[in-house]
Amino acid sequence: MLGRFLFLLFFAISLFPLQSAETYTVKGRIIGKLSRKPIPYAGVSLFGYPGKATSSDSLGLFSIRLVPPGVYRLSASCIGYKNLLTEEYIVSAKLPFIELEMEEDETQLEGITVQAIFFRRLKANPVSLQIIGLGEIEKSPGGNRDISRIVRSYPGVSFSPIGYRNDLIVRGGSPSENRFYMDGIEIPNINHFATQGASGGPVSILNADLIREVQFYTGAFPVNKAGALSSVMDIRLRDGDVADNSFKATLGASEVSFSGSGHFSDKTTYLFSVRQSYLQLLFKLLGLPFLPNYVDGQFKIKTKFTPNDELVVLGLTGIDNMKLNMGIDGEEAEYYLSYLPRIKQQTFTIGAAYSHYMGKHVLSLIVGYNYLRNQNLKYKGNDDSEPENLTLDLNSTEQKFSIRVENRTYADRWTFTEGAETYYAHYHNRVFQLLYGDEQMFSEYVSGLGLIGWGVYGSALYKSKDNRWSATLGLRVDACNYSSSMSRFWENLSPNVSASYRFLPDWSINAAVGIYHQLPPYTALGFKTNEGNFVNKALKYMRVSNANLGLEWSRSEQLVIALEGFYKYYNHMPLSLADNIPLSCKGNDYGVVGNERLVSSAQGRAYGAELSVRWQISGKLSSVSSFTIYRSECRNDNKSVYIASAWDNRFIANVSATYDLPHQWSIGAKLSAIGGSPYTPYDVEKSSLVQAWNVQGRPYYDYSRYNSERLDAFAQLDVRVDKNFYFKNWSFGLYIDLQNVTMSKLRQPDVPVSTGIIENPYDPIEQQKYKMKYIKLDSGTLVPSIGVTVQF
Repeated sequence: MLGRFLFLLFFAISLFPLQSAETYTVKGRIIGKLSRKPIPYAGVSLFGYPGKATSSDSLGLFSIRLVPPGVYRLSASCIGYKNLLTEEYIVSAKLPFIELEMEEDETQLEGITVQAIFFRRLKANPVSLQIIGLGEIEKSPGGNRDISRIVRSYPGVSFSPIGYRNDLIVRGGSPSENRFYMDGIEIPNINHFATQGASGGPVSILNADLIREVQFYTGAFPVNKAGALSSVMDIRLRDGDVADNSFKATLGASEVSFSGSGHFSDKTTYLFSVRQSYLQLLFKLLGLPFLPNYVDGQFKIKTKFTPNDELVVLGLTGIDNMKLNMGIDGEEAEYYLSYLPRIKQQTFTIGAAYSHYMGKHVLSLIVGYNYLRNQNLKYKGNDDSEPENLTLDLNSTEQKFSIRVENRTYADRWTFTEGAETYYAHYHNRVFQLLYGDEQMFSEYVSGLGLIGWGVYGSALYKSKDNRWSATLGLRVDACNYSSSMSRFWENLSPNVSASYRFLPDWSINAAVGIYHQLPPYTALGFKTNEGNFVNKALKYMRVSNANLGLEWSRSEQLVIALEGFYKYYNHMPLSLADNIPLSCKGNDYGVVGNERLVSSAQGRAYGAELSVRWQISGKLSSVSSFTIYRSECRNDNKSVYIASAWDNRFIANVSATYDLPHQWSIGAKLSAIGGSPYTPYDVEKSSLVQAWNVQGRPYYDYSRYNSERLDAFAQLDVRVDKNFYFKNWSFGLYIDLQNVTMSKLRQPDVPVSTGIIENPYDPIEQQKYKMKYIKLDSGTLVPSIGVTVQF
């Protein structure tokens, strides 16, 4: 049925009369990054298209005419300035006015040497960094324009096979080890229905319409990005259009969205986006047991008070409501419905960043506030008619207000960064929860926690005159008033150093080492006993020591091959006293992580090698391939032996490519493969106990055999087809994104579940057992997404 529908759809599209070959004019202005003054007579061209070039006039203005629609980068060069290669821009009827900033270079007065490298790099972070542009965000197969899914094509990034979640698992680390920033402002999570204490969820809050590019770090983290152990996702938004107002409407398989870009005045621009999902309809069609529904919104306002003073204000919000699909039958559905709670979440972030340019210095003041409210509710048998059926009632809020001051100095071949930040965090939790250890018990408490933290950082970047080598040295210090241990800042020093050397024209070697710290989740810090006592006061900052060594070969401006090795050593990691496993091995399911008794004794290590190939032919081909082999291991303390962690898949492979065809067609495919993840067998004896089963509605694991078994490897193929129509003043596009075209199945262990029949009803309640049965969990189906976009 689906195949017939797709055939008819594309047959209908092929009957459309071909629109005239529209071309557009790229307009913009070039200014000095520090002086903020126009740069006259600079050369500007479309990178990779030698015939599309011009120069700026005496006011720094430029225009490139007769440009076909598509995705382009701009390159600029001028004596006395460093050569510039921009992020990607989509050329269409609504291309905004572009402002380019070129960095002054006093040493480059003898002439211009243009080195054409398609993939932009940052000298301060020569290793473990991927820069993701608009082309990949818009058309990545299987990504559905969701940045958390798009980064899975890159080395070191794992994924959940047949998963409907966006858990970001990087280099064997847990989903809680990542940090997200948007235009310099911290975003606590970027997913709807996020796991509190971690970061994953089924769909991103971010609308890709507003994103310019993403800088994705898997090591060598910048000193001004605090709290990351595995990755930093630095999201850069577009600026609003200073010359026009444009809007875009999208009707997709799971949501409808409306976004806009424009200006309030010649000094103030805006971006906005609103989305309403009907994801619950797709999930209901797929027969899934949970039905998520969400609304989100996003905005950015940028004001240039003077050429040297600008202010950015942005906001992000998401409202989530996940119900259970009680209208489906089957043993697998019955199992999921027995333990999944109803979830409501509200989250928002608002922040402002003020920048003042004063000669060679850029002074920034960044303030931010974020809020999360998480409500989980569960009744035994999903029967809320009787109060005694209540097994979970959680109402939790997290709030954080932060302020950061930063100065950046550009001094010839040196760049210095120094800054300080402080924050106040408040956590409140009201919970009633049935638990089972050796007997049925309950946890009921109200917790309130106020926390003041601070950090100081600095770094120095040096670049040689011939640009053959560079080095960065950085130091960060963090502390908070949670406990006397966490207030001792000298125990939380985070030094790092990185270097890059181009020893041959096509070859470079890159390295980085560093120590990074992260505060345990608020759910752990604010956990109380029924008597109202904080029991996790002995926790410490989590720490990882990270080393990276890479070799890169770039034969031409369009092909880059890189090999990189990494090693991570974790200590001071929280250990669950209830399950006797590290907390970092949790967090890839709905609910809450960290609200339990913990000690900072766990350790871990992750090490491996990554091979990546990026190949791009302007206007034709974009390809990203990666292969990672690694180990991720953990242990309870320094006297225990290492065992496989929950994220130890051993290998990850991705081959992704998108090819642009004539008449604005494009087709892409992505083949992904991942090693089997370890799993823990069930404790059938404990799970069959009536009191135990009634507490959580799912079987218990036998943690004495933690991760002693392993699933089979898994592979899937995703395909995407796009067709765009461009007209003089508007455009529209159609796309089809098919995930798991091969309909691969993931075979999971048979799950013991209760039949509801008590085998020994006359025994004491503590000894009564359910008669158990086993159900098979084979997941995997074709997930189609069809969408229409209109820009006007």
